[in-house]
Amino acid sequence: MTSRGTKYWNSGAIPLIAPEMLGEIIATACDVAIVLSPEGRVLSVLVNKDHHAHGQLDHWEGRDIRDVLTQDSRPKLDARLEFFARGGETGKPVELNHADGEGWSFPVRYSFHTIGPDGSTLLMLGRDLRPIAEMQMQLIEAQMALERDYETQREYDTRYRVLSESTRDAFVFVGTKSGRVVDANPVACELLGAERAELIGNAFAQEFDGRRRAEFLEALSQVALSPEAHPLPLETRRTRVRIRLRPIAFRAAGEPLILCRLDRTEDREPNGGEMGETLLAFYRQGVDALVFTDTQGVILAANDSFLGLADAPHVGSVKGRSLGDYLVRGSVDLRVLVENATRSGQMRFFATKLSGEYGAQVSVEISATYLKDQASPCIVYVIRDASRMEGARKPGVAVSDDAMRSVMELVGSASLKDIVTETTDVVEKMCIETAVELTRNNRVAAAEMLGLSRQSLYVKLRKYGLLSRDGGDS
Repeated sequence: MTSRGTKYWNSGAIPLIAPEMLGEIIATACDVAIVLSPEGRVLSVLVNKDHHAHGQLDHWEGRDIRDVLTQDSRPKLDARLEFFARGGETGKPVELNHADGEGWSFPVRYSFHTIGPDGSTLLMLGRDLRPIAEMQMQLIEAQMALERDYETQREYDTRYRVLSESTRDAFVFVGTKSGRVVDANPVACELLGAERAELIGNAFAQEFDGRRRAEFLEALSQVALSPEAHPLPLETRRTRVRIRLRPIAFRAAGEPLILCRLDRTEDREPNGGEMGETLLAFYRQGVDALVFTDTQGVILAANDSFLGLADAPHVGSVKGRSLGDYLVRGSVDLRVLVENATRSGQMRFFATKLSGEYGAQVSVEISATYLKDQASPCIVYVIRDASRMEGARKPGVAVSDDAMRSVMELVGSASLKDIVTETTDVVEKMCIETAVELTRNNRVAAAEMLGLSRQSLYVKLRKYGLLSRDGGDS
């Protein structure tokens, strides 16, 4: 058979195949077929007509095949040609990388076959490896993506475990459809009196007396879906602890779940002693706002009067937040209150403004008392609405009679500019005196209240002769 100047012989043992048919068979059986001389010169190239990735390779004919191979593939070809020159027959396939003058390359796996009467001509049948390489790259990228997702999942799982074990709040995850416990943190396990392994998979309703699963799930769903619903009052079956349950509905990976936060009733409201019921009634029904915080100002409990001043829907929305979030001067006011209360045990009639959830501001007077002899020391704030009293007061800064008289005496003997300067000094002195008195001579807090640096406050105290007052300056 002759194809593009190359002859093909049959062995004579089978009928002779027409040359054009043999060429088509060879081209169909592989992606690329190359007829090679013993020296490595390309005699003929056949390309599978259904394989369009290579394009036309007619320009390879007559050239040394090494010219269209990459540098690393040439030694492989030379080794194979030397093998056949020594009389070797067909061997293992060899992967060669082609690169022509246009700068593009592709890998091909060739099997070598000797042809011709003397067996000196080589037939290279090649299979394009690019689809396999692309599939391998896709598999590698998919594997790397899975590994990244796995690492991300491990990171989030670690964060969740650390958070659940370090938080002081008790919470339980419950399946919305099954009503069974999905997970619970250590605080919740201690509160319910059971091990985590014992809780997971069991019906959550069984942890409370007199609760049926269907009714309990319906009550949880109603409270979770209603923003105005009150928490469920319950008593644990094992430990006999009264709690309030606050459910929050959400979905995780398409599965509906309920996060149940468990709060001890005793932790939420002050109680104890012979007058416990009376004090509890005063806490609930008193006209003045009562707030309990820790020594950092984080709210532990608050009554309904405070919720009314702060425009808060329920105590859960304020619990755990800083009291400074509701004061117009934020951390400055909170620091003055906390430092004076912890230093001297109490602070009286601190005037400021309370900012509600929707931005409304109310003038208030705050008294703070530090309860340090408790198992968990806390600060109690009594907050009184002073907006009506402020409206009845005359606008402006009250000036003493002596200060007013000294200013009036300047009329006729000094210019208006000097009189205004003198008046400004009088008002400035009164503001500094008021700030120092409110902070009980805590000059760092007074400087923050007035918006001054500590050095500027000392200059003004010296100017008005106020440095002689007793007290610290911390």
